Amino acid sequence: MSGSLVLWIGRVLTGAFALFMVGASIAPKLAGAQVARDAMVKLGWDERFIPLIGLIELSCLVLHLYPRTSILGSVLMTGLLGGSIAAQLRADQPLFSHVLFGVYLGLAMWGGLWLRDPDLRTFLPFRAI
Repeated sequence: MSGSLVLWIGRVLTGAFALFMVGASIAPKLAGAQVARDAMVKLGWDERFIPLIGLIELSCLVLHLYPRTSILGSVLMTGLLGGSIAAQLRADQPLFSHVLFGVYLGLAMWGGLWLRDPDLRTFLPFRAI
């Protein structure tokens, strides 16, 4: 696969991840949407923390999207997704649709970054068995 095609696939995957995070998670939290409040309360979060969590998500996403801080943003977002997985487990949510959704998002995030960052591909090479 050519370098240009790999780069563009990575950009598309990163863009899809970013649009999903903004549209489905960050914006509803920052806008105070009822759907965000209902979901967070169901997981055991106090409503007063919802905007703060949205700001943390936004900060991690901005760091992830900026090339000089993309690795830092990805590591921080991975921690955030891990917390999401833990909260889903604690609330006894369904495994494949809720608990593992953070894993799916993490794979999309890191996959997009891996495809668009040649230094990361050198550091974490893909090795076929």
